[in-house]
Amino acid sequence: MNREKARAQAAALVAKMTLEEKASQLRYNSPAIERLGIPAYNWWNEALHGVARGGTATSFPQAIGLAATFDDALIEQLGDVAATEGRAKYNALSIRGDRDIYHGLTFWCPNINIFRDPRWGRGQETYGEDPYLTSRIGQAYVRGLQGSGETLKSAACAKHFAVHSGPEALRHRFDARATPKDMEETYLPAFRDLVTKAGVEAVMGAYNRTNGEPCCGSKALLVDTLRGAWGFAGHVVSDCWAVRDFHTGHKVTATPQASAALALSMGCDLNCGCAYHFIVDAVEVGLVEEESVTEAAVRLFTTRFLLGIMGEGSEYDDIPYTAVECPEHLAKAHEATLKSCVLLKNNGILPLNAETVGTVGVIGPNADSRDSLIGNYHGTSSRYITVLEGIQDAMAGHGRVLCSAGCHLSLDRIEPLARQDDRLAEAEAVAAASDLVVLVLGYDEHWEGEEPDDSNAGDAGDKPDLLLPAPQRTLLSRVLDVGKPTVVVLLAGSSVDLSEAETRADAVLLGWYPGARGGRAIAELLFGKVSPSGKLPVTFYRNEALSELPDFTDYSMQNRTYKYYTGTPLYPFGYGLSYADMALRGLSADRTEARVTVENRSGFDAEQVVELYLKDADSPDAPTHPILAGFARIRVAAHAAEMLTVPLDPAAFTVVGDDGVRRAGSGTWTLYAGFGQPDARTEELTGQKCLSVTIRED
Repeated sequence: MNREKARAQAAALVAKMTLEEKASQLRYNSPAIERLGIPAYNWWNEALHGVARGGTATSFPQAIGLAATFDDALIEQLGDVAATEGRAKYNALSIRGDRDIYHGLTFWCPNINIFRDPRWGRGQETYGEDPYLTSRIGQAYVRGLQGSGETLKSAACAKHFAVHSGPEALRHRFDARATPKDMEETYLPAFRDLVTKAGVEAVMGAYNRTNGEPCCGSKALLVDTLRGAWGFAGHVVSDCWAVRDFHTGHKVTATPQASAALALSMGCDLNCGCAYHFIVDAVEVGLVEEESVTEAAVRLFTTRFLLGIMGEGSEYDDIPYTAVECPEHLAKAHEATLKSCVLLKNNGILPLNAETVGTVGVIGPNADSRDSLIGNYHGTSSRYITVLEGIQDAMAGHGRVLCSAGCHLSLDRIEPLARQDDRLAEAEAVAAASDLVVLVLGYDEHWEGEEPDDSNAGDAGDKPDLLLPAPQRTLLSRVLDVGKPTVVVLLAGSSVDLSEAETRADAVLLGWYPGARGGRAIAELLFGKVSPSGKLPVTFYRNEALSELPDFTDYSMQNRTYKYYTGTPLYPFGYGLSYADMALRGLSADRTEARVTVENRSGFDAEQVVELYLKDADSPDAPTHPILAGFARIRVAAHAAEMLTVPLDPAAFTVVGDDGVRRAGSGTWTLYAGFGQPDARTEELTGQKCLSVTIRED
């Protein structure tokens, strides 16, 4: 069904409604209108990394881990997995009369905000700090979720529009001020691409204000940019209770009626919250025209007709419930975990050999933690495999596996009568009795996450610093002091200062929040069944770098992210090691694509991500450092070579002035190709330099 036909059907249906009926359909929990044969529909559903909050579902790595795959083809397949399972659930539950929250086909994802500050608790939900990577991964997930059929398989939603990246505690009253250059260069490109290239069906407004206007009632964002410049034809939804913030937090209106009127008049069609209960009052007192109510209802019913859920049916109605957590979906999630993990350090100790490693001590608060597998906005798995369990399975029939939690995750989580060091001695004993230690540290969704989560530290889910919690820092030092070969596994969703592990441990593997069964994939990587191939989608800073970055509330990109940071990172954006000895040769390029040969000089079959960075040679408006302009994942057999052609992002050849206008670049660029950035720290960590070639305007 095309949009024009769906909109015509929607308009004809809405024309039969009273004002009260139309207004009722602009709420996320839209009631049935029995006289018109319209069933109830709850718009609120989540599928950030698999269907969430709606019962059993296949669990992928958290979104930040999906970005670390640098594999948009895989991400599109995962989007299809989520849409398939969402359809399976909708089909099975709706015929039984269950149309409740988290059971619909409108998924409020992906989160394509830019992870600009490493303290932001919700950064784990994003695809990292780079607009181009975010756009590529976000478009892929949208294509997978929405499908290419006659009807939408599900409806994706790009959120949170716009300039929303913390602090969590301030979001209901905060004004994010961004320059025209930062808007065009950093904060808006991914949203534009998801609208104009991927055809995302919905856009969610952010809680905060942007440059003075509340995002869910912003003329600059919703009217001039989204629907004006970009021609967006789908629907806009508010973040939950964000419209209420207009009068309670931002103080731009005085009453609920005025808040509802402002949001609706600026094109916010659907309200997650309570403010749109006052729409009829707002119309009756002249705050907003009934035509705005009608238009919003038409847009929303257009989406419902595009989904084929208004009684006409769709090609997806026969997807059975048995599609949920089917073997094919679990295998795809497992593949994603394998490709997402990032090897940060390896002095040669990895991969391990189960037959010769001897006794393995698995230590740490995240070693046997289910919470550390799943991140936030997660579904429920029928089975969980922790890192400890994965290692136990890998070692079955070989050496012993000893274990100890060693400490609590953080001081905020200990029982009133417990001590933070009550298992340190046990951890030391396990380390002493082991031939090798795997120390599993990090966070879970209760330490870094979203502001409303009651269990988050303080009153928000942001991190106060980049250090591991104090009990874990003590545990790390004490275990390393035992002197046994030690591999550190970090389960987290953001930058963590691992300076001591980088200096003293033998290897460091970043597992992110790897999904419900992620412990099996991490064990397979540790024992060499597969070579690590993930790359960092964010910069890992040292903790002292926080004094170098702009304040958390400052949305300037100056000295932020790999594009502008002038310090030395702990681990750079795009960085990640492999077990295979791989190299590039024969780089050539023009304005459209680069060509390079990838050579595997080792006996280990492996995948690798080739990264292309572009630096404008002369423009004063260019970012400080070369920017990501293309990437591709490739598998190369042992002792083989493959020729690779990689398209280049046309926008990388442009620059943005202080006025926010994007222009042609200087005409001369340097293109770099490597397995990471062309920066000194990457070269120091990998021992490899990027290839480079000059490109000039034709």
